[in-house]
Amino acid sequence: MSLANPKVGFVSLGCPKALVDSERILTQLRVEGYDIVQTYDDADVVVVNTCGFIDSAVTESLDAIGEAIAENGKVIVTGCLGKKPEQIREAHPGVLSISGPQDYGSVMSAVHAALPPKHDPFLNLVPDTGIKLTPKHYAYLKISEGCNHRCSFCIIPSMRGDLVSRPVDQVLREAEKLAMGGVKELLVISQDTSAYGVDVKYAQHEWRGKTYQTRMKALCEGLSELGIWTRLHYVYPYPHVDDIIPLMAETGANGMRKLLPYLDIPFQHASPRVLKLMKRPGAVDKTLERIQRWRSIAPDITIRSTFIVGFPGETEAEFEELLDFLDEAQLDRVGAFAYSPVDGASANALPDPVPEEVKAERLARFMERQADISAAKLEAKVGTTQRCLVDALDGELAIARSMADAPEIDGLVQIQNGFMAGLKPGEFVDVEIMGSDEHDLFGEVAFDD
Repeated sequence: MSLANPKVGFVSLGCPKALVDSERILTQLRVEGYDIVQTYDDADVVVVNTCGFIDSAVTESLDAIGEAIAENGKVIVTGCLGKKPEQIREAHPGVLSISGPQDYGSVMSAVHAALPPKHDPFLNLVPDTGIKLTPKHYAYLKISEGCNHRCSFCIIPSMRGDLVSRPVDQVLREAEKLAMGGVKELLVISQDTSAYGVDVKYAQHEWRGKTYQTRMKALCEGLSELGIWTRLHYVYPYPHVDDIIPLMAETGANGMRKLLPYLDIPFQHASPRVLKLMKRPGAVDKTLERIQRWRSIAPDITIRSTFIVGFPGETEAEFEELLDFLDEAQLDRVGAFAYSPVDGASANALPDPVPEEVKAERLARFMERQADISAAKLEAKVGTTQRCLVDALDGELAIARSMADAPEIDGLVQIQNGFMAGLKPGEFVDVEIMGSDEHDLFGEVAFDD
């Protein structure tokens, strides 16, 4: 009788890009015969995939490592905070191994050293799509690693390196496998989706008998052939973003949009001087013109963005410029945070830091202004019919998302008669919108008379 498989616990922290790293490590662990367990007590060793982007993320990661050491004792650390091993060792000298993001080989070597594999290829089967940490019906599709920008508030390039794009045929084959495995929505992620392929001079590859460039537009054209939702995240506002908007207005043979009319573009601010300090694009007037042009091509496009308030040197007048931009742009989904110094970021050296109480006051004013815009935007959808993807059931309700809603970060559509209608997670349904609030929509499935 064979002995039980070695058991690994796993803690995954941080952004969707780190989540994909975790999925790849977990898939390799399963390929090699390791069991993935849910508790510290059941684990022979614990892997913690960390985040290190801002101070609160560093604290969360160090706390998670400490908890794993206290509860289990054998801990392997990887991820963004792994780029600062001295900080981890100072807090937790007992960790077995430390590696940075995307260093899957080092993680596996550390697991092998702590817990040799025992693999039976007839018993340990892994699905073609690998191990996923998201629900079955949606998945993150990472198209590149690293970033070529040097935004003054960001340390991601020092952690993840410069841009390295995946070959377009490799990405399209992965997307095809995911779709064949039941995924209904792909969320395209990277540090800078617009820059996809620039590092490989937009090299051409073949998929399904057709040649595609390693370029954002060509990738979107390929993904549109799969007949499922494709949502773009972290799109830097280069001029060629305009080229993909027509795809958002087109409908495929199955009635689905070829590309979801949704753009996640982190504008960060609206004052040209503050944007220059951030080392971000600063042509705000052109940005407003482009938003109007996008809406003229795809009228139902959803534009999501993030902003930083209280950046070093930001004056009250410049903050008012940001509020004016919100009023003019009428963005659908907006997130914001008060500037926080990040260890290693060049913005830390900028003069005239904004006092903490002023940051907090500006953030509150910003969010209040955007809440009014969001509430009005959602109220305008009352009386319309929205195509939605069901995520879960909650009693009589079905919890779903419309084309305007990315998982975890945007709003929801609560379908009041979801249970009665027999809805299931991963199912598309048309919903009549009956009401709204600042974040969510409420509706019912229409039954034929």
